[in-house]
Amino acid sequence: MIYKTPEEVERSRVACLLVTKTLTEVGKMLRPGLTGKEIDAFAEEFIRDNGAVPGFKGLYGCPSTLLVSRNEEVVHGLPDKDQVFQDGDILSIDCGTIVDEFYGDAAYTFCVGDVAEDIMELCRHTKHSLYLGIDAARAGRRVGDISFAIQRYTEKIGGYGVVRELVGHGLGRSLHEAPDVPNFGKRGRGPVLKEGLIIAIEPMTTQGSKDVHARDDGWTIITRDGKPAAHYEHSIAITKGGGPADLMSDHRPIEEAIRNNPNLKVVDNLDEELVARYQPALVC
Repeated sequence: MIYKTPEEVERSRVACLLVTKTLTEVGKMLRPGLTGKEIDAFAEEFIRDNGAVPGFKGLYGCPSTLLVSRNEEVVHGLPDKDQVFQDGDILSIDCGTIVDEFYGDAAYTFCVGDVAEDIMELCRHTKHSLYLGIDAARAGRRVGDISFAIQRYTEKIGGYGVVRELVGHGLGRSLHEAPDVPNFGKRGRGPVLKEGLIIAIEPMTTQGSKDVHARDDGWTIITRDGKPAAHYEHSIAITKGGGPADLMSDHRPIEEAIRNNPNLKVVDNLDEELVARYQPALVC
């Protein structure tokens, strides 16, 4: 595992906050009838206009700036002109940037139009599990403590499926560094968390079975039973002394854009006190 200096953490924070800004601008424009190709082109231009490089495009052969996964698509959906957003869709939009050699990474599931209440509940539980995972990410604990917190809430309490094949990860000069951060596991297992470690925590949960498979495009991961999936992601840095993690990305500007967009539906926080504990200084 690669531990970052305070200066390197700040460089990564800049990249993460540009992801926040990009997703915020995307949230302002989302509406039924818009296509994945349109928001992807906008996001690439926005990132480059801010002096940065899209973090996903070209990596592992990825053809896009954003990964846009709709309804039963869990992650890694490829945006194109045929991906037309419709009333009732949920869209997991994942974005990465490179600023000053460091990656930023975050994702948010947007609810377009009149999304069914049971699907809204899936989104609420998935987002809440993200903050439970962040709360468990403290120096001296282990990766398994994060995994257990997410799995217990989503699977054991909520009754949702927790995807096994896809996990969170370390973050730095590479998009994917050690350690892997699964959304399932046992407390007290896995690598010890230490100050200076940056990780992306990203619960991926399904309304039905946890089983998934890849589409023929080799990228898009979908649920086997065709039921919807939700995905939320933050990048965090482990702090010294077992204190709360340092949240490097920020969902608040994204959610403000959602509130001001009549075409979108807000995913409420299930525990405002928990979420407030992990809010960085607002810079977006």
